[in-house]
Amino acid sequence: MVHGLIYYLGNVTCRCVRQVGGMTLLSLQSIYLSLTPPYQVRPVLYQMDQIGIKSLFIVSITALFTGLVLGLQTMFALPRFGAKSYLGAVVSLSVVREMGPVLTALVVGGRVGSGMAAELGSMAVTEQVDAMRAMGDNPIKRLVVPRMLACVMVLPLLTVVADALGIVGGLVISLMEIERSFYLYFNVVQANLVISDVVSGLAKSVFFGFIIAIVGCYQGLSTRGGTQGVGLSTTLSVVTSFILILVADFFLTKLFLTL
Repeated sequence: MVHGLIYYLGNVTCRCVRQVGGMTLLSLQSIYLSLTPPYQVRPVLYQMDQIGIKSLFIVSITALFTGLVLGLQTMFALPRFGAKSYLGAVVSLSVVREMGPVLTALVVGGRVGSGMAAELGSMAVTEQVDAMRAMGDNPIKRLVVPRMLACVMVLPLLTVVADALGIVGGLVISLMEIERSFYLYFNVVQANLVISDVVSGLAKSVFFGFIIAIVGCYQGLSTRGGTQGVGLSTTLSVVTSFILILVADFFLTKLFLTL
């Protein structure tokens, strides 16, 4: 029993260390290759369309209803402290600093990260990646770099949309439930929301986009075992990206609060 538990924990630890090392190496190679010619503009634009435009609807719905729920919860909590007029400040700060970047990253990571893992995993198990290497092409330059650059550039734009819709959700609750005027709500938002709040949220989204792309591509390229391996890589991609996004959010928040 004890030996079996030790073996299991050792096996899990070895797999985690192997994956961390593999993703770190892939990250360094992707950054280096993204800075060296030839530059691939068209593949990056294609991936921006696949990642950004096609994720816009689900990100918008998530952000809007997050703002609505956050506004409802805040509306019932603030009157206890005699601060009902600060609903706009609480909603805007919560959405811009945390909820917008994190929820956008989780939604995009679930949709896009799994798609990357499945697409590249299918190419790996059908030996298309090996064929690219045999022809002298670099699969990281061709497959990983466009996805990484697209994620890094698109996620802040999606976060801006999510922030705006989240604040609008709080406005809807303010107008419907406590009958505050449009101008009063946005005056409170403007008075309490500063540029550093927006910048910190957008900076987080850059890191989140990088995590989503690297995790999805790494899991895809390391796929083995046919269609079953593709399914396993897809699941691992989503789970790993979610965990890394939440862990990175803590450390990034700590960093930005100390700056």
